Amino acid sequence: MKINIVDNVKRWLGISAVVVVVALCGLLFRGLNYGIDFTGGNLYQVNFEKEVNLNEVNTFLDGLSSEYKQLDANSRKVQVSNGGVVIIRTPEMTEAEKNSFLDQLETFEKYDLERSDKVGATVGEELKTSAIFALLIGGALIVLYITLRFEFKFAVAAIVALIHDIIISVGAIAILGYEVNTPFIAAVLTLLGYSINDTIVVFDRIRETVRRKNSGDLGDCINKSVNQVMTRSINTSLTTFLAVVAILVFGGDSLQTFITTLLFGVVAGTYSSIFVASPVVYMLEKGSKKEVIEHLG
Repeated sequence: MKINIVDNVKRWLGISAVVVVVALCGLLFRGLNYGIDFTGGNLYQVNFEKEVNLNEVNTFLDGLSSEYKQLDANSRKVQVSNGGVVIIRTPEMTEAEKNSFLDQLETFEKYDLERSDKVGATVGEELKTSAIFALLIGGALIVLYITLRFEFKFAVAAIVALIHDIIISVGAIAILGYEVNTPFIAAVLTLLGYSINDTIVVFDRIRETVRRKNSGDLGDCINKSVNQVMTRSINTSLTTFLAVVAILVFGGDSLQTFITTLLFGVVAGTYSSIFVASPVVYMLEKGSKKEVIEHLG
């Protein structure tokens, strides 16, 4: 079965528009659930009389998470070293909650409290600003690279597809209420690379088809090219998707936000490289010839 891209531009972009609006509503009305990497919190360093392992500590803290939401597996961070020394980082607790928690910890194993401090965010405003600048510079370099390799309209289409993928992935995390932490940033950067790679593969095939046919009918070339690479794109994405699902199932709660972001990013990136980037290229080409209004009408 062959899919007609250019004659169904409104359908493909309409589907994307609906999903993007839902994601934006999630960001607007629910917002992102920033973790302690962004907000800061409390740090407890305790030295248990007996040596303990990470699994034992996490199991105990899981039992307390219904009473203290700051101890939820997605919110806390636990480090265990030799000799029974354990460092626990949680979102900010009140003085009463802190004292109550330390009393509860005594029931797990007797310990000496070596440190109890309020800590600042490890991801400060300066780092956030630097990340934004990095994304802007990266976007500009992508535009430059694709413009030199293809044409400017291809660069615009690639950026539209990237923005589409980021909004959907980040919006999904907001709707699900998962904690935004440092691995989340890594996930977003990873899906950017994945998405742009898939988009360039499609663009390469379009360029090859145009050269081979030596035809000015870009729409026909896009349809033929997309159908040629669709099986390859779906198979590649399916392989990645299955690997990500396996990590989501067996990787533990600490990887939940990272893997879920990638999961939505892989799906959105596969769709956008075929059904967003290519139609945008076609619309820009037609617009340069002042035919886009007639086409969409």
